[in-house]
Amino acid sequence: MKLSATLTLAAAGSLAAAQGGHRRVHRHQHKRDVATTVVDEVVTVYQLDGTPVPIADVCKGIKDGDYKWAAGQGPSDACESKTSATVKPHEFLETPTSTAVPTTSTTSTSTAVPTTSSTPPPPPTTTSTSTTSTSTSTSTTTTSTSTSSPAPSPTATSTSSSSGGTGVTASFPDGELSCDTFPSDYGAIALDYFNIGGWSGIQYPTLNTLGTLVESIVTAVSGQSCTEGAMCSYQCPPGYLKSQWPSTQGATGQSVGGVTCKGGKLHRTNTDHETLCVAGVEGVTVENQLGQVVSVCRTDYPGTESETLPLELASGASEQLANPDQSSYFYWEGKPTTAQYYINPAGYQADQACTWGTSAKPIGNFAPMNMGVGYSDGVTYLSIFPNAPTTDAKLKYNVKFEGDVSPSCYYDASSATYYKDGVPNTSEGCTVGVPEGGSAKVIFH
Repeated sequence: MKLSATLTLAAAGSLAAAQGGHRRVHRHQHKRDVATTVVDEVVTVYQLDGTPVPIADVCKGIKDGDYKWAAGQGPSDACESKTSATVKPHEFLETPTSTAVPTTSTTSTSTAVPTTSSTPPPPPTTTSTSTTSTSTSTSTTTTSTSTSSPAPSPTATSTSSSSGGTGVTASFPDGELSCDTFPSDYGAIALDYFNIGGWSGIQYPTLNTLGTLVESIVTAVSGQSCTEGAMCSYQCPPGYLKSQWPSTQGATGQSVGGVTCKGGKLHRTNTDHETLCVAGVEGVTVENQLGQVVSVCRTDYPGTESETLPLELASGASEQLANPDQSSYFYWEGKPTTAQYYINPAGYQADQACTWGTSAKPIGNFAPMNMGVGYSDGVTYLSIFPNAPTTDAKLKYNVKFEGDVSPSCYYDASSATYYKDGVPNTSEGCTVGVPEGGSAKVIFH
């Protein structure tokens, strides 16, 4: 059952609201010992000119007089909690012969989600939309062991600096670099087009009084920087994943990631890794056989959860995909996670496609297709599926898996249909498995 109600918030002045990341991350879980219950989840959306606004910013704006409820009265409990609402990353992992089982938190905490409407012209307005949707909660019991070694040497180069950096394999000098120094000498790749100092995303978290949970998060916008207390996330070379995230995560499922600025210096947040980037499990590449550039954008997770980590493929190019080993990569609330990618239409470079956008163009968080990648129990799983319900846009080119994959999985652009073992499976897409030591290509053609 879905119910909706709309409340409008008008800006008394101008607002530079932080954009929230796309919170829709998919994992696939082995279908073992699954207990399923159905719950209702209340979702609250706050918007400013069609842009999601964190509840913390909304409440501060009302308190400071920058906003007012256009309808005269907002939700009575909207600002009772200091918790910044975000959508929890619900991820699944399925075997090639099973159906994905969605998992979702049963928390009653309201969550803010991105809108699918295009940005209207000024004056700015903020809306609060509440919906109730039926979702599925599952309890899964699995054990996972890994015998695969991460990919040893995806291509990565970096220039040495006076602090000793020699590239992606260099140990990060904890507490030595100034917070206004982007650590490109240690494998991180600057994304200057975001205008936040080269970082892929910056979060300004607020901890609870015990310092054990993140209560609220404000995300940086263009022109802001990695300042005291900030979590500063970054891009790694193809085939590599960010290694830094703190053990202290969001109170309501938000994630934070990256290095942190403390005492004016950059510090690691995950002492298990001395380098900023770790190699993913090898064997998965993506190849562009089209005549135009194609950008594949990975979700910055843990972190802003926006699709800001780019993999730009020129015509004829092939690159390695970052494939996390679920037994050793980031765990969300005790559950292993995988990587999610957004597959964009041809012709868009990364600085256009791998950014937070609107429904005006089928790119970024409105890209037509998602792809999930992860390694578990000796098998790499690859999935392609429509980016629903965010968009109903369709890719105009074909996508197929080749190599040591089972079953067959293919997207036919002429009919906008996904095929699993030759059988149409458009609503769910399809998933393949790649055995230990095997390889697979994701081909755009």
